[in-house]
Amino acid sequence: MLSNLHTHTTFCDGSNSPEEMVQKAIAKGFVSLGFSGHAYTPFELTSCMKDEQGYIDEINRLKKAYEGQIEIYLGTEEDAFALIDRSKYEYIIGSLHFLKVNGQILPLDIGNEYMQRCFEAFDKNVERMAESYYSAFTDYLVKRRPDVVGHFDLIKKYDEVSEPIFLGNKKHDKIAKRFLRSVASKGLLFEVNTGAIARGYRTLPYPSEDLLYVLKTEGADITLTSDCHNADYLDCYFDETKHILYDVGFRETVILCNNKFTKIPLK
Repeated sequence: MLSNLHTHTTFCDGSNSPEEMVQKAIAKGFVSLGFSGHAYTPFELTSCMKDEQGYIDEINRLKKAYEGQIEIYLGTEEDAFALIDRSKYEYIIGSLHFLKVNGQILPLDIGNEYMQRCFEAFDKNVERMAESYYSAFTDYLVKRRPDVVGHFDLIKKYDEVSEPIFLGNKKHDKIAKRFLRSVASKGLLFEVNTGAIARGYRTLPYPSEDLLYVLKTEGADITLTSDCHNADYLDCYFDETKHILYDVGFRETVILCNNKFTKIPLK
């Protein structure tokens, strides 16, 4: 059963309209599609939605227009530093796209150059930056308890397209595992995200395999998402990722259907 909860459109930084996404999902045989436009971040306007009500109205229109063909859900991707009114949505993905350093909020993932600037703001100290990122993120997760945890190790996003900072770094890995263990058994749903593969930044999904083992050991539930910004990649690397998850030991994944989060067989 194909489903995706992490979908971006032209209302934020996606390439396709919501309706184009729906039509592609139907063509690919999806049973459900969740939209997750980037919630408004007043300190950085590059990627976020500026017309929240227009987005809400359009997704609700599509729900009715395509009823009986596919289930459509209204969600949003909230940043940990810009909380929103979650009552407007059927679910929220909780992510951390920024870091606070030296009195500034710096973006992590709108381009490798921004990641490098952020690293420089931490004096290129891997441990300091990793501690800052994972401590801020896990603190948010415990307090906010979003419906889905977004790309847990996002700070490794650009490590395959430039000199790696965190990927394969033992100091980072120790910190990431420590913080992940602190939240993995809290009943949260963690996404396994293939979005960076579609955009050519990574060759494997995140969380990386070592962190997937932590999630499995701690009994966490997972959902497979494409973090889709282009309709052609709505199910990008899904089959390959299912094999990775199966090898780690997962036998089920979670989708949103019939208005509830439901476990289905991984294969």
